[in-house]
Amino acid sequence: MLKKILAILAMLYAVASFAAVDVNKATAAELDSIKGIGPAISGKILDERKKGTFKDWQDFIDRVKGVGENNAAKFSTEGLTVNGSAFKGAAAARKDDKAAPAKAAASAPAMKEEKKDSKAEAKAKKDAEKKAKAEEAKAKKAADKKAKADAKMAKAEAAKPAASAAKPAASAAKPASAKK
Repeated sequence: MLKKILAILAMLYAVASFAAVDVNKATAAELDSIKGIGPAISGKILDERKKGTFKDWQDFIDRVKGVGENNAAKFSTEGLTVNGSAFKGAAAARKDDKAAPAKAAASAPAMKEEKKDSKAEAKAKKDAEKKAKAEEAKAKKAADKKAKADAKMAKAEAAKPAASAAKPAASAAKPASAKK
């Protein structure tokens, strides 16, 4: 018998925890239990409720900063009510949520094609940049090689007159030493 009573109490508690939370009667903890409502928004709700009860959803949206129609729809789907009524946009929000995957599924092939095109463009651009860099490096290498060869030739040209000038001086120095 005790087990049955405890089971019934557990079921009642479970049903009560899934029950709608009325914004005009809820405590801060009950408001926080609604997905999307944190301590900041529940504090704003309680502050506005001190000024007077919320007449309807539009009054709630107008008075509580940070709550728009989208948030009101989300809160309503999570179980929040104003004077026992759900947000009238909540049903539309659920329908939109169901319609959105269908639209997304229909546009998915088009998006995949766009992705492929953008990926192909990016790859082609990257390849072109890589090819341009390679050609630039090749041209720089050729220019460096030519500059090095030119420098070597200039050094060789500068060494020829000095070498030919050194030969006569050496031959002139020879007869002077031969005189002794």
